[in-house]
Amino acid sequence: MKIDFFRQFFLQEDINFLLTNRVPRIFLTRCMGWFSQIQSPLLTRLTIRVWRLFTTLDLSDAKKQSFGSLHECFTRELLPGSRTVDADAAVLCSPCDAIVGAFGQVVDGMVMQAKGFPYAMAELFGPSQDTSDFKDGCFVTLRLTSAMYHRFHAPHDLQVEHVTYISGDTWNVNPIALQRVERLFCRNERAVLRTRLSATGHPIALVPVAAILVASMRFHFLDVLMNLRYRGANEIPCAARFSKGRNSAGLSMARPLFCLRRRAFKFAKAFKPARRCAWVRPYYIYPRL
Repeated sequence: MKIDFFRQFFLQEDINFLLTNRVPRIFLTRCMGWFSQIQSPLLTRLTIRVWRLFTTLDLSDAKKQSFGSLHECFTRELLPGSRTVDADAAVLCSPCDAIVGAFGQVVDGMVMQAKGFPYAMAELFGPSQDTSDFKDGCFVTLRLTSAMYHRFHAPHDLQVEHVTYISGDTWNVNPIALQRVERLFCRNERAVLRTRLSATGHPIALVPVAAILVASMRFHFLDVLMNLRYRGANEIPCAARFSKGRNSAGLSMARPLFCLRRRAFKFAKAFKPARRCAWVRPYYIYPRL
């Protein structure tokens, strides 16, 4: 009863927004990053128990059932064979476990964050990036909750050509904040991955965005940890190839994942707002190949 009371209390919009945004966001995020790296199996077990009081954390498909740190739990691997990637060449799979947020067509370079809250795609990508490939494309927001599997995978056979790191804030990215903070994704720390499908050459952009308490991204093909303390290059050319479904990055705690594509694609019929999707599911977008 007490746990249900606290859950209902924190789910109240005004309280939730106040406690997760009107606080020293960057300081708390750095503290969480430090805490998550503490190597202590006992502390980790206790933290996971508390975590489960407020979330539906499911570790049944995790390769490991015990963790030395909270960071290990966040970036956990899955059991081999626990997911089967859709082999249909005409299907792009979701690159991560997520809840479907806003999605639709890009109109004159503008994208919808929430109803009545548009923002420019060029601002999301940053001043160094040319967004003309996606001016009349389509987009989708995929929101990872704290309890979800926090790695993302190649939605199709593709090559990563360039990574842009953009430092920023750590506003919460839940629906409550998206309806109150204009251009929120453009304010937060993020990375822009420019990729291209191997078979057709169609460009795709993946943009993982950080949030309060969750601001760390490691791309395996770069072996670089990007977080609020990152002082490396902001523009990183690369040529990393991935087969469909292959793990390409560990989002230590980043969310959501934003994807933009050209008009050559259409949304799957099963794709609906607020629907949960796993990274292997073909709910994402079908290309007209």
